[in-house]
Amino acid sequence: MRPAKTTSLALIGTTILLAVGIFVLDFFYPLGVAVGALYTPLVLITLWSSSRRFTLIVTVGATVLTVVGLFYPLYGAADWLAVTNRVLSLITIWVAAILVLLYKRAEEERERLIRELQDALENIKTLRGLLPICSSCKKIRDDHGYWNQLETYIVAHTDAEFTHGLCPECIRKLYPDYSEKK
Repeated sequence: MRPAKTTSLALIGTTILLAVGIFVLDFFYPLGVAVGALYTPLVLITLWSSSRRFTLIVTVGATVLTVVGLFYPLYGAADWLAVTNRVLSLITIWVAAILVLLYKRAEEERERLIRELQDALENIKTLRGLLPICSSCKKIRDDHGYWNQLETYIVAHTDAEFTHGLCPECIRKLYPDYSEKK
């Protein structure tokens, strides 16, 4: 089950307040000043949210506010310097957004791999150390000093299961008449 992607209300509120503050600042500064670039840290703040959607919403909002700030200046009309600064601001905002989204995707992949490894570790049973085994009957002594059949011990301490059969040597030794016919 995937964890829910949440964004705290404090982060949303802070982001909105900063966006409004930057827009007001942009409204009062002359068009030649690249105040739109201040939206870039706003996009970077979305790293504190696990949601890629939140990053996209903030980026689109910053883009809209940057463009709107070009058409509603308090001082002067848009000229080539103002348009150039806005385009550069938009490029900066979107490059930051792409980097944040790539980072979040890498984090999700890392978390997925960690979950897979944890699941794999939970399912692994291994035998470690020295196993005291009888040289003759091949029984294994457990931690309590009891001697168990090899199969019983391995089934109890691993996820292995056994099927039984006879190797060619044992067939010849135990069933010589049957082995001669084959």
